[in-house]
Amino acid sequence: MLSPLKIKKRFLGRLGDRLLSDGAINDEQLRQALERQRQSGGFLGEILVGMGFLTPATLRPYLEDVTGFPFVDISEEEIDPAISSLIPEAIASSKKALPFREKDGKIYIAMADPLNLTTVDEIKAQLDKPVVPCLALTEDIDDAVKRTFDVRQKARTLLDKIKSDAPVEEDGLDLLLEQAEEAPIVRLVNNIIVGAVGAGASDIHIEPQEGSVRVRYRIDGVLYDQMSMPRAHLAAVTSRLKVMSELDISERRRPQDGRFQTHDDSGHEYDVRLSIMPTVHGEKSCMRLLEKSNSLAKMDKLGFLPEQRTLFERFVKRPHGLILVTGPTGSGKSTTLYAALQSINDTARNINTIEDPVEYKLAGVNQVQVNAKIGLTFANGLRTLVRQDPDVILVGEIRDKDTAEIAIQAALTGHLVLSTLHTNDAPGALVRLQNMGVEPFLISSAVVGVVGQRLLRTICPNCRETYLPPIDLAQSIGMQVEGARVPLVARGRGCKRCGNRGMRGRTAACEVMSMTDELRELVLSHASGAALHAHAIESGMVTMREAAIKKALDLTVTPEEIMRVFSQEE
Repeated sequence: MLSPLKIKKRFLGRLGDRLLSDGAINDEQLRQALERQRQSGGFLGEILVGMGFLTPATLRPYLEDVTGFPFVDISEEEIDPAISSLIPEAIASSKKALPFREKDGKIYIAMADPLNLTTVDEIKAQLDKPVVPCLALTEDIDDAVKRTFDVRQKARTLLDKIKSDAPVEEDGLDLLLEQAEEAPIVRLVNNIIVGAVGAGASDIHIEPQEGSVRVRYRIDGVLYDQMSMPRAHLAAVTSRLKVMSELDISERRRPQDGRFQTHDDSGHEYDVRLSIMPTVHGEKSCMRLLEKSNSLAKMDKLGFLPEQRTLFERFVKRPHGLILVTGPTGSGKSTTLYAALQSINDTARNINTIEDPVEYKLAGVNQVQVNAKIGLTFANGLRTLVRQDPDVILVGEIRDKDTAEIAIQAALTGHLVLSTLHTNDAPGALVRLQNMGVEPFLISSAVVGVVGQRLLRTICPNCRETYLPPIDLAQSIGMQVEGARVPLVARGRGCKRCGNRGMRGRTAACEVMSMTDELRELVLSHASGAALHAHAIESGMVTMREAAIKKALDLTVTPEEIMRVFSQEE
C-alpha cells in the first residue's frame, strides 16, 4: 500500500488531468482553479467545488478511487446528534473531523484528511470504538460543525437551567450583578456570541419585544432570526454584557457604548463593540464583531471588473493625490481601502492611518485611533500625521471641511491620501466636497480618482441553478432583452451549506471614475452631480448597476439581489 505522502502526491498530480480528460471540467476552469491554488493554497478538488465548476457528487468517484477512502457529502448527511456530541466542538473544529453515524458497531467520521493517522488514533482512543474514516471537503466539515453545535440548541438547554420565576426589581442591583455572574447566564451570552462568529455574522441584535426577547444575526448584510428567550432573562443578559464591557449596570435610561474581547473555540480573537439603547420594552443591545486576525481581502477578491481593477491599481500606484471610496454604511469601503494599502505596503513607504475605529491591524502600518474625548479628531490627528514624514495616509472618513482641506493639502504636497465619503455614487463625491466648502480648484487639482460601490450577496455555488427570468424582471434591472429572449441567470435553491438561504458570501459592484481634464473643467465651473455623472459615463465609466448586471450574467448574483440593492436609487 502506498504511504499517505505518496498517495497525496499521486492524487494532486493526477486529479486535474483526469477531470480534464473525462470532460468534467474544461481547460479554462482548470486554469482558473490552479491560479487560485497558487495564490491561496488549498486542495484542488475543494477549489473546483468552491468555484462552482464541480459538485461533490461529480468529484466523489475520483477521490474514492485515488485515496481508497469512502467519500461523504457531509452537507447532505443527516448527522446523529448523539454521535456527533461524542467529541468536543473544539476538537471537531480544529481537527476537521466529525463523527456523524454509527453502524454495525462502528462510528463513521467525516475527515478533511483521513490520511492523518495521528488524528484518527486520537479520536479512536477517545471514542473507545472502531472508527471508519471518510473523506469530506474541509468547508463542508466546518459548516457541519457549526450546524451540529448550533447556538439555538445550546441556548435552549441553558434557558431551561435559568430560573425565570423571580422577576428582577428595578433597584435590585446586587441581584442583577449576581445573576450576571451566574454560570448559565455567562454560558448563554457566550454561546450567542460564539454562534454569531460561527455563522459568519457581522452584528448581533438582542431586541426586547412586548412578550419576549428576539436575537438576530446580520449575515451577508441581511438580518436573520436566531432564537427567542423570555423577557425575564433580558436584565441578566444585558447586565452580563455591561459587566464584560465595564459599563454601569445601574444606568438603564441612557445609551451606553463599550467594547470587550472574546474568542471562539478555535482560539481566534475578536473585538466586540457594544451599543446599548433604551427602548419602550427595555434595553436593546447591538454588537459589532471584528476578528483581530482576520485576513484582509486582496485586490483581485474585491469584485472589481478587470478594467476597473486595472484603473484602481493605477490610482494607488501614484506617488501623490487624493483617492476617494464612496458608498453608504456597510458597503465595504474600509475593506477596499485596506486592500489598497496591502497592495503597496512595503518597507520603502511610511504608511499612516487615522481611523474611527481601527477595525483591522495592519503589520508595518502606523494606525491611530480617533478619540474625540481628548481632542484627537480626524482633523487634529491628520495635522499631526502630515508632520510624521508620511508617504501614504489613510483617513477613515472625511466628515467636515477641516478634514477635507487638510487631506487635500496633503495630497497636493506630495502625499498619497486615501479616504471615504458617504455619497450615492462616485461623481457625487466631487459635489459633496464642494458642499462642505472646499474650493473647486483644490478638488480638481488634488483628486485623482473616485470609487463608488455596493455589496451584493452571491449565489451559493453548491445549490446554484440556472433559469430564464421573467421579461419584466430582466427589464426592471436594466438587462438587454431582445424581443422575447431573456438572458440566462442563476439563483440558489437553498441547501444546508448556505443555511437554506441560497446565498453565500458577498461581492462588490463598483464604478471607478478617473479625473480627466474635462471632468476637472466641469468641477471648476460648479457643474451639477447629474452633469458630472453623465460625463463620467460618456468617458467610459461602467456604473455600479452595469457591473452588477455583468455579475448576474456571470451567474454570480441574482436579479432579485440587484433589485434589492439598487431599487431605492432609481
